Amino acid sequence: MSGPDKAVVIAGGGQAGFQTAASLRQGGFAGRVVLVGDEPVLPYQRPPLSKVYLSRPGTDGIRLRGAEFFEESEIELLRGECVAGIDRADRSVTTESGTTVGYDHLVLALGSRNRALPVPGADLDGVAGLRTVADADALRAALPSARDVVVIGGGFIGLEFAVAAVDAGAKVTVVEALPRLMSRVVSEPTSEFFAGFHRARGVDLLFGTSVSRIVGEGGAATGVELADGTRIDADLVVAGIGVRPNTELAERAGLSVDDGIVVDETLRTSDPAISAVGDCARFPSPHAGCPVRLESVQNAVDQARHVASRLLTGEDVPYEAVPWFWTDQGAAKLQIAGLVGGHDRRVVRGDRDEGRFTIFCYRGDRLLGAESVGRAVDHMAVRRILTAGAALTPEQASDVDFDLKAHSKSLTSRPR
Repeated sequence: MSGPDKAVVIAGGGQAGFQTAASLRQGGFAGRVVLVGDEPVLPYQRPPLSKVYLSRPGTDGIRLRGAEFFEESEIELLRGECVAGIDRADRSVTTESGTTVGYDHLVLALGSRNRALPVPGADLDGVAGLRTVADADALRAALPSARDVVVIGGGFIGLEFAVAAVDAGAKVTVVEALPRLMSRVVSEPTSEFFAGFHRARGVDLLFGTSVSRIVGEGGAATGVELADGTRIDADLVVAGIGVRPNTELAERAGLSVDDGIVVDETLRTSDPAISAVGDCARFPSPHAGCPVRLESVQNAVDQARHVASRLLTGEDVPYEAVPWFWTDQGAAKLQIAGLVGGHDRRVVRGDRDEGRFTIFCYRGDRLLGAESVGRAVDHMAVRRILTAGAALTPEQASDVDFDLKAHSKSLTSRPR
């Protein structure tokens, strides 16, 4: 499907949407490419927003490409627009401004949005989330005068922001409803390491409790009240309690939705003329053994490239990329390869006290993935091993004399 008379419309101007458009052009697609994004700025990277962007502002450093790229690549970029409706019979979309664009194939790269904080006082000034560059700009402006910061949620975004707040001189409290940090994505030893790291920087960590309301005066937040009645001062409250996939457009179009837009192994939706990629897509993963929805740059980029390749070649190849994730929290860098949920055995390589270790997670003798702190070489080796579908026994992982890097480089990708 690469003739000059063909058209691909991409709904969503984030990482997945941008990569789909770029990969189509880089692969020689000669037809029309229309990229519809709801933000008024050029497509940009989100990960820096909770890290370096808070201290070093400016969108030039986070833009995925400059305006000239879209012009030279003949990618029609509709900024500040949303696709409001899909006419599957007519194969066209209509934007909120009333523009109608026909498509031969539609790619839904709709992303996700922050979960709303479901407590009284969430609408007070000084209560914020962090998802867009506008959110980051507002938080960066608020940080210099913030004395007491409460972060609700002990996941990646909340902890990355906690680092920035401490660096800005604020007293920081993290409130996490579950018993440990990042509990949905990492093992207990990794959670414990990061808890120690943040406590050493002066962060107060509260586990197993939740915020019942945000209190304020004159329309601005002054503190939070916990479920047990405890009050904590706060002139800035940042909520990082997860995201919801943007599926409403797909639902209105009659596509299959279940905690994400349901796609098959090639990333097609229930309508073969429509694909979905990135945070909004729920896909069958050979690494999870069940359908999953992943929120990561790697997944967004790899899925976008996969769909672009399918449209260019017409080949129905299953999407099987190894998932990987990262978070930079000050001097502590965590890299995760694979999906480690449901593991029943762990092997530690390195020294946790020095902050340089890898935890290999197994189900039985099968390696599910690994969490690496300060050991990027281990992370890359595990990614190669998982991609090749090769074995790494617990005994090999625990043997300090076993050359993990050399072993991984000797492998080739597994046949399917």
